[in-house]
Amino acid sequence: MKISIVIPAHNEERRLGKTLETYGQFFQDKKNQQLISDYELLIVLNGCSDKTHIVASEYALVNAQVKVLDLAQAGKGFAIAQGFLNALERPNDLIGFVDADMATHPEYFFQLIENIQTHDGIIASRYMQGATVSPARPWIKRMGSKLVYENLAWLLFGIRYADFQCGAKIFKRNVIQTIVDKFTVKQWAFDVELLYLCKKHKAQIKEIPTVWHDQADSKLHLLKGGMRMLSSLVKLRLVHSPFKQFFS
Repeated sequence: MKISIVIPAHNEERRLGKTLETYGQFFQDKKNQQLISDYELLIVLNGCSDKTHIVASEYALVNAQVKVLDLAQAGKGFAIAQGFLNALERPNDLIGFVDADMATHPEYFFQLIENIQTHDGIIASRYMQGATVSPARPWIKRMGSKLVYENLAWLLFGIRYADFQCGAKIFKRNVIQTIVDKFTVKQWAFDVELLYLCKKHKAQIKEIPTVWHDQADSKLHLLKGGMRMLSSLVKLRLVHSPFKQFFS
């Protein structure tokens, strides 16, 4: 299998280098062991105002498997969608994404690849039984997700997962080809739209527990970010409705 891993990066000059080095060495070892035929790390810079582009470009010079896509517009959802489109330009069999902060170490991302089997896609979960999160996430984050976000996603879209927002997901090529031109979310609620589009097109998505290393300097402000995500779910429901022309 040829693997494309999209890594959205917004002002990640301090963390991106370690991620590229660790992921690059890990997947090169898997290629050498003939467990995969090839891989690429597609860095999608989005709205960066620091030196992230320099870090990414330096790694691309010494590792042909590292590719860089530089976007002026910020937004994680936008960056991932553009990364998917770019990955489709090459003969990649599996296309996924992972966060630039390496909260998901490469061996746990590889578990997704090993377990996708006959499924159309597979996503990591921090909240399923068997998952490990260190350090433990603040209880308010988990309760807010479980009691509000997950239930609202079920109510509005009829999809239920233990963890919509874990930044480690991978899909078979045909799934991405089918849904990539239907994305509307540029930032918040991208994961819900992604999984909802999978449901609409009858893609079978598996969820498995993962090991997650929570990053203390997350850019997301808890209260403000939570409210934005909830409001984005409501807007997303309107976009995917007969009245979408009023909300596009």
